[in-house]
Amino acid sequence: MDGICTLASDQVYDQLVALLNSIEAIIGPETPVCVYPYNEDTSKIAAEIARRPHVQLYDNIESMERWDRFAKMAWDTHPTAKQRWLQAGSATYHRFGTHRRYCAFDGPFDRFLYMDADTLLMAPVDFIFAQLNESDCVVYDFQYKDPTHVYHVNSAQLNEVFAPPRIKAEIFCSGFYASKKDLFSEEQRNWLISTLKDGDADLLYPMAPDQTLINYMMMRSNFSVYNFALHLPSNQKTGCCVTSVNFQETDYILYDKGNRLTYIHYIGLSSKLFAKLCEGENINFPYRDLFLHYRYLHQPEKRPELTGKPIAYNQPPNLKTQILRKLGIN
Repeated sequence: MDGICTLASDQVYDQLVALLNSIEAIIGPETPVCVYPYNEDTSKIAAEIARRPHVQLYDNIESMERWDRFAKMAWDTHPTAKQRWLQAGSATYHRFGTHRRYCAFDGPFDRFLYMDADTLLMAPVDFIFAQLNESDCVVYDFQYKDPTHVYHVNSAQLNEVFAPPRIKAEIFCSGFYASKKDLFSEEQRNWLISTLKDGDADLLYPMAPDQTLINYMMMRSNFSVYNFALHLPSNQKTGCCVTSVNFQETDYILYDKGNRLTYIHYIGLSSKLFAKLCEGENINFPYRDLFLHYRYLHQPEKRPELTGKPIAYNQPPNLKTQILRKLGIN
């Protein structure tokens, strides 16, 4: 069985609802969806999921603990990760829980499409699943243009482990990828930990822990990665990131120079922005009204009435806030 999966907790409640509604609107309410819990804070999303008969909250404790152990073992091999995380304010493992998306390799779907909670589906994904007949992993993004958020590009070992053409062709954003169940056996996972211990750990980029690790897992295992952004004709491919501000919207679907987007990724926007917006704060960001449409698709009467002058999402803090932050008060 094919299905779509995502990762969520109550912190991204509004984004999850919007994503689920977009999946329902684009490819139908009977689309099977599995939500992997980022942490134990899931009461709100669990109540939402319970109202959707074709959506499930993953509850395989053994699977989640297995991937928790794997992530810890992988990062325990890294020479500087914990030091960098401490400097960034993470006392233990940075963004621990993001790796729970790997539970998709345990089920419940034979083939799955993983989508981050801060994405919206814009088009049917039959072509993604069809490509899985030929490939182990299927993606559609432009992360290959910026390998610095996947690997430690200054590592002397990088080009010894992965030839430069592979870096350009195979790296991908961990926010949208399709793959298959049981791709990583216990034997394969143990082998990957051993290669990291033998020196490969230096390749990993610590500040995007789930992204660098899934890329390493795929590439080091020599699984085939197919990126539509590299194979579609230039006049057919589209962007996918919220940073591309020139998409055109028609009937709540985005287009890039006439081509329908597969998905839009609100990458880089804090979940707090979406929560504040849904609480009624007039915060403005690209494709905000599109998000609100899908968030309140089944509850239009609850859509907040935004009043006053819109506040830019990237507006610098005022002087009072800056002073309070310097004093450690805010």
